[in-house]
Amino acid sequence: MAVKIKRIGLWRTDVLRRPGALAETLEPLAQGNADLKVVRVRATPGRPGRNTIEIYGGESRRSAMVARAAGFSKSPATTLLLQGDNRPGLAYAVANAIAWAGIGVRDLEAEVVDARYSATITFNSEDDAKKAVAVIRKVTRRGAVRTDRTR
Repeated sequence: MAVKIKRIGLWRTDVLRRPGALAETLEPLAQGNADLKVVRVRATPGRPGRNTIEIYGGESRRSAMVARAAGFSKSPATTLLLQGDNRPGLAYAVANAIAWAGIGVRDLEAEVVDARYSATITFNSEDDAKKAVAVIRKVTRRGAVRTDRTR
């Protein structure tokens, strides 16, 4: 199966870095029956003692309403969600193709569960994301993953 690529809109909020902050932030989403596909937590750059929480619960109006009511705002960054069957070297092949295209990556998180690959990649601009889609499609449609830096 090919890797599916989808542009997603992340919602984000900043919280104090303390025990229980993540659970408290996610509680209203759970109570609103939000089916979260992505949850990312990291230190907020330039703001010691703060974490940024990013979520993706789909593109429906209801998901947006629940996120907004829980204190999240739409992230201005452009993020792609990649999902598909894993194979050795896939993360490298995607990163290498993006690098060779001269596209900068703001953030990348990838994981494999059983035999399924999933990654979120955030870019600095919509234009970079569009270029990335083209090169990611090209490299993931190939049967084998290349492990050299030649074209």
